[in-house]
Amino acid sequence: MKILVTGGAGYIGSFMVRRLLEKKYDITVLDNLERGNQQAVDNRAVFVKGDILDDRFIKSLFKDDSFDCILHFAGYISMEESIKDPGLYFRNNTYGALNLIESSVKNGVKKFIFSSTAGVYGNPIKTPIPEDHPTNPTNPYGESKLMVEKILLWYSKIFGLNFVSLRYFNAAGASLDGSVGENHIPESHIIPLAIRAALQNSEFNLYGDDYKTPDGTCIRDYIHVIDLVGAHILALEKLQNDKGQYFYNVGTGEGYSNKEVLEMIKKISKKDLKIKITKRRPGDAEILIADPTKIGKELGFSPKYSDLETIVKTAWEWHKNNLKFKI
Repeated sequence: MKILVTGGAGYIGSFMVRRLLEKKYDITVLDNLERGNQQAVDNRAVFVKGDILDDRFIKSLFKDDSFDCILHFAGYISMEESIKDPGLYFRNNTYGALNLIESSVKNGVKKFIFSSTAGVYGNPIKTPIPEDHPTNPTNPYGESKLMVEKILLWYSKIFGLNFVSLRYFNAAGASLDGSVGENHIPESHIIPLAIRAALQNSEFNLYGDDYKTPDGTCIRDYIHVIDLVGAHILALEKLQNDKGQYFYNVGTGEGYSNKEVLEMIKKISKKDLKIKITKRRPGDAEILIADPTKIGKELGFSPKYSDLETIVKTAWEWHKNNLKFKI
C-alpha cells in the first residue's frame, strides 16, 4: 500500500512515518518545512517539499504519483495562536485539507485519515467526553478542524470517500530511548515549555489558577505519541477492511491538572520550577477528558505508555539532550 503522509516532518507525523515503514508500507512524506524538520524524516521514505495551499503543486503531485491512502497531519495546532490569527488557521487547516480531499476524490484515493482534535467539543457538558458529544469549539483552531470533519462527511456522502477522524486529546512524550521528541515552532504545550524552563532555570507561565477544578488549573487527558501512532495503524487497518466514516477519541479517560503535570516534571527532573501565575488564555477549555470506549471496542485500542510518569520521563530525556534545538 502506498501512503501519503502530510506533515511528516513534524512531531506526530515523523513518529507515524517510522511506524508505517516498520509495517513495510511505501511512504511519501509531504511537508513545506515551515514548522517541520527534514532531519526528523526517516530516509527510507520519499520526501517531497511542498505546500498543501498551493493548488498547482497539489495537482502535479497527484498527477505524478498515485496513493492508496492519505494520512493528514499538516495542520497548525496552537489554540492561542488561532485566537490571535484566525485566518491563518482557516487557510492552512481548513482550505489546505480541502485541497487534499478534492485531490483524493479526483484521483481515486478512497482512504483518508484525519488528524483532528478534542478541541471540536469546546467546554464539555459531560465528562468523560464521548464522540456523540455536541461540538462547540471555543477557538478557531478547534473550529478549523471541525470544518474539515464536516467536509469529509460531505465528500464521503457524495463521492464515497472512506475516512477516519481521530480526535486527539493531548499528544505528549518522546521515544522510549529519548532519541526522538517534540519540537514545535512555535511551542505552546505545557510539558515541553515547563521542561525547557527547568533546564534553563527560567520562569514558567501558568495560565490561570481560578478554574472550577480541584486545584484551580485546567485538566487534560494526555496520550503518549507512541500510543497515538498506534491508533493510526488501527485506523488504517479499519479502512482496509471496512468502508464508511468513523470518528474516534484518542485518549486514556484519565485527566491530570496543570499543577499535577508541573509536579511530575519537578519529580522527574529533580529541579524546581519558577512558576508565574498569569491570566487565563482566551479559548482554553476547563476540562477535556476522553471517553475512549468506542476506539477500544471497535479498534482494540489500549494505551501502553500514556501514564503521566512515562510521558514526562521520555519527554525529559529528549529535551535535556536536545536543548540546542529548543532555544
